[in-house]
Amino acid sequence: MTAIGHDGGQGGRRDGAGGGAGNGPGRTITTDVPARLDRLPWSRWHWMIVIGLGTVWILDGLEVTVVGNIASRLSESGSGLPITDAQVTGAAAALYVAGACTGALVFGWLTDRYGRKKLFLITLGVYLAATALTAISFSAWWFFLFRFLTGFGIGGEYAAINSAIDELIPSKYRGRVDLVINGSFWLGAMGGSLLSVLMLNTNFFALNVGWRLTFALGVVLGLVILLVRRNVPESPRWMFIHGRAEGAEELVAAAERRIEEETGRRLPEPDKAITIRTRKSTGFIEIARTLFRAYPRRAFLGLALFIGQAFLYNAITFGFGSILVKFFGVPSGDTGYYFTVIAFGNFLGPLLLSRLFDTVGRRPMISGTYLLSGVLLFITAWMFGNGWLNATTMTACWCVVLFFASAGASSAYLTVSEVFPMETRALAIAFFYAIGTAAGGISGPLIFSDLTASGVVADTALAFSIGASLMVAAGLVAVFLAIPAERRPLEDIAEPLSARAAATSASATGPTGG
Repeated sequence: MTAIGHDGGQGGRRDGAGGGAGNGPGRTITTDVPARLDRLPWSRWHWMIVIGLGTVWILDGLEVTVVGNIASRLSESGSGLPITDAQVTGAAAALYVAGACTGALVFGWLTDRYGRKKLFLITLGVYLAATALTAISFSAWWFFLFRFLTGFGIGGEYAAINSAIDELIPSKYRGRVDLVINGSFWLGAMGGSLLSVLMLNTNFFALNVGWRLTFALGVVLGLVILLVRRNVPESPRWMFIHGRAEGAEELVAAAERRIEEETGRRLPEPDKAITIRTRKSTGFIEIARTLFRAYPRRAFLGLALFIGQAFLYNAITFGFGSILVKFFGVPSGDTGYYFTVIAFGNFLGPLLLSRLFDTVGRRPMISGTYLLSGVLLFITAWMFGNGWLNATTMTACWCVVLFFASAGASSAYLTVSEVFPMETRALAIAFFYAIGTAAGGISGPLIFSDLTASGVVADTALAFSIGASLMVAAGLVAVFLAIPAERRPLEDIAEPLSARAAATSASATGPTGG
């Protein structure tokens, strides 16, 4: 049911309430849409959302891994692209990271202002266009430009997609779904690693063709995702806050009818409602004030989680190939197989541990995965420093560390997407993602490149220890500051700013509608 008013109020009805009087900013409405979404059983409707939105992380993993694996091929004479190996792994990689950070912030703000669906279609379109144009690169500047724009689109996806998923998935499933989706990055990494082996085989494809087809396949996968994504609905939570109460009602009612037909059971009545004052947008100043003045402990938690996981991953993955080659004599052409094993361990962590974030709880699982992965990396550094490992056992140690670290890293995205008010959600995700990505993509390489490339065992062990220290520190922060958000409605975890505005308006003018 939705009741709508304008400084006084006008009654409404459940099946499409709102009408013209309820549309536009400045109206006060009471709605049970969030409660109706949270009490839905899992259904084909939810699978459509997960497949349509969640698969973007596979694209990101594919992109990052492919470029790293084809760097040597691009720099070879006859590749059709005059570029050096260092330019691919240095300048191009940095521009991809810079694009991702910039895209996250720009599209994060636009997502909160103009809606989840509009932006998750636009960001995927940017990715598709940029990747297609990367495939026809003919000079270094062209390759650099479209690597930046590819990152720009992917960064925007993180903000638009995470916010939409959390607002559409029922609260009792939110943690596990979010973790598995974020962890699917590593499926893309596995695919990218194996795809590169095939596409760079000159027995099948010419020297100047295989790497272009690799990017083209990313476009094909993106087009398939786009076709599915067109059927994913807008977030009803975003709709009613932005004055589209009637549309939110109709969307939820249609989902309820589909699910009742699918299950053959009538859904229970929702148990609560929320009163909000609709708005057109939320300004940067209000968002910054909300994140750092109203929720400073949560903001500090988000920074700690993102920076911790960024440094741990860079400590391990930045020089993993050179570590295997220099210290264990692994042929450079075989490192991709080791990376595939590591990527599989990364995916298994969120897949197998995700349910516990909804049952055991956020605080013990977030802090536990961070602390355990940090401690295990300290142990790995100690064994490596003492010369007790070979290529196989080193890879096994990395797999165990990253099994827990991947679940923890995914929970960082979950945390910042659910502990701030709805009006700030996409930009909050973007802000913390940009900070973490910048720390991992800029500070991380500066710290770890010399350590892992030196060929000195103690230097590489130190790199591991730095990453482990920051992960443990983030875990300790989570022990005290993590929010018990499991199975709770988003509106209970952080009251929407529009609900506060409605309460302020009611206290100033007297009782309002509904």
